[in-house]
Amino acid sequence: MTQHSQASTVSLPQFPQSYWLDSVDQIPQFPSLTADLKTDVAVIGAGITGITTAYLLAKRGVKVVVLNAGRILGGTTGHTTAKVTTQHGLIYHEFLSHFGEEKTRLYYEANNEALSLIKNTVNELGIDCQFTEEDAYVYTSDEAYLNQLQDEYLAYGNLQIAADYLESNPLPFATKAAIRIRAQARFNPVPYLLRLIQEITQMGGQIFEGTTVVGATHEKPSTVKTKQGAQVTCDYVVTASHYPFNDIKGAYFTRLHAEKSYVIAARTEKTFPEGMYINAEQPSRSLRAVTIDGEPAVLIGGEGHKTGQGLCTHQYYENLQKFGEETFGLKEILYRWSAQDVFTLDKMPYIGRQFNDVPHLLMATGYRKWGMTNSMVAAMLNTKLIVGEQSPYEEVFTPHRFHADPSVKTFVMQNANVAKHFVAGKFDLQHKQPEELSTDEGSVVSVGGKRAGAYRDTSGELHVVDTTCTHLGCEVEWNDAERTWDCPCHGSRYSYQGDVIEGPAKKALTKLSL
Repeated sequence: MTQHSQASTVSLPQFPQSYWLDSVDQIPQFPSLTADLKTDVAVIGAGITGITTAYLLAKRGVKVVVLNAGRILGGTTGHTTAKVTTQHGLIYHEFLSHFGEEKTRLYYEANNEALSLIKNTVNELGIDCQFTEEDAYVYTSDEAYLNQLQDEYLAYGNLQIAADYLESNPLPFATKAAIRIRAQARFNPVPYLLRLIQEITQMGGQIFEGTTVVGATHEKPSTVKTKQGAQVTCDYVVTASHYPFNDIKGAYFTRLHAEKSYVIAARTEKTFPEGMYINAEQPSRSLRAVTIDGEPAVLIGGEGHKTGQGLCTHQYYENLQKFGEETFGLKEILYRWSAQDVFTLDKMPYIGRQFNDVPHLLMATGYRKWGMTNSMVAAMLNTKLIVGEQSPYEEVFTPHRFHADPSVKTFVMQNANVAKHFVAGKFDLQHKQPEELSTDEGSVVSVGGKRAGAYRDTSGELHVVDTTCTHLGCEVEWNDAERTWDCPCHGSRYSYQGDVIEGPAKKALTKLSL
């Protein structure tokens, strides 16, 4: 590959902004819950999982309330690459070795039903959301990954997944091989979900923003308790957030970890070919077309790492920019944003009953980076559990499963990693003084001889917080590209003012005075 001559003229936007959230004129606002109420089902989380669950339940005549700590669609749903596909990287060969043929086939079938659900919903409701059917490719440019790609293709054959093994593909740069699945899709999730929200409210469903759930009783009916004081009494509770809010009994935070990944949206000099693409090797590269302001553009994603444990976060955007310059030639970078995804011990999502002995508390998390279809699987499965219908997918996704391979090894590695960062943060002694920070600079600082975090905003105001994560006491790190404080242990994220952006933390960082 050759470096493009215009590389020095293309710059990254200064602040992160998701195109999906910017593509609509207005996202409706909903009030906070201020009074106690009763309902059939309380759904915690207003991303694609929570909204779709509420929509499917409302269609069944179930009375539903959605509670969200922040703004609707403000989490991973509004920051995805929005590929709707059953091709989830190199996963089927791995799942065959861990779960066997029957459960792996059910994983595929569940996600294939999910693709159909989105397609059918778009058609039934006439949603204008750039829904486009395209083929999906997983490819490699590295000879060392050919065996893995071939193993994946053989797994497709064992599972009767229709696919093609190709020695070439439409990408305008050299690759070694690819696997193609036809008739997958891409879309803009925000207008899609805004229409579902409209349908939910028209069917009598209620949505509340700025309402942080802090607990739910285990008896039925359950009482959902909020930080603001109001309570919801309901027969079922569905946790549709990254980390379950009532996690003391299940200790799911020890079985999950969060990863960040990055996206740039750019206009390119070379025409982007039809199809959606992801590579098999690292660093990851995800490619798909998008239309922005009526003109073609490309989403270039990848550069994943554990939350709070990366390098200088600007570097990840710069790496995507360099890749785009070398492969397609960049005219302009229109948007940049990041997403946070959660992984389970065995990479299979946790969907269903949160506790064996509490059947009315349900959960959905751990989609890795394939939330568009797995969120549909979660909504469909949990809806069936609530209305008393059988599902062939219940055992596949049950949060109570345990497979020694790979769960034991992963559990030990993940929690050793947590312990390492817990200790390292406590003994991190090289700190700046707050007065040393320039405008739009954040850093760990020393306040009264103790570790703290400070950010000087563009108006020159200094914001100082205690860097001890309010979840379990790890020390957060500064994310300069997003201007957030990120926890390296369990993925909690805070604004520079200390407010919670991502759980499992529920409480803000303590603000400090100088």
